[in-house]
Amino acid sequence: MSTKDITIQEAQDLVDQWIKTVGVRYFNELTNTAILMEEVGELARIMARKYGEQSFKDSDLGKDLADEMADVLWVLICLANQTGVDLTLALEKNFEKKNIRDRERHQNNEKLK
Repeated sequence: MSTKDITIQEAQDLVDQWIKTVGVRYFNELTNTAILMEEVGELARIMARKYGEQSFKDSDLGKDLADEMADVLWVLICLANQTGVDLTLALEKNFEKKNIRDRERHQNNEKLK
């Protein structure tokens, strides 16, 4: 299956299939949480250098923003799979929550104008 235009559920299935064949098994949830934090840190490092005030070091130059984002997404999908979270449903519920809670909040925020 091509990964172009895949659904969130298909991504969860593809990661699960990869883990169970190539990856042997999932790391435990605590290990994956620590890996997620590590990957977010790597993403933050690139963001701070590309969009923030920090300068690139030689070791940062080969890093790819999209690849770092994909690493974060991969580990998040692993955690969803191993904890039984349907990310499609979770995202739908999150949109509902935000649409109710933030219906007028951002439009009325003077800081955003």
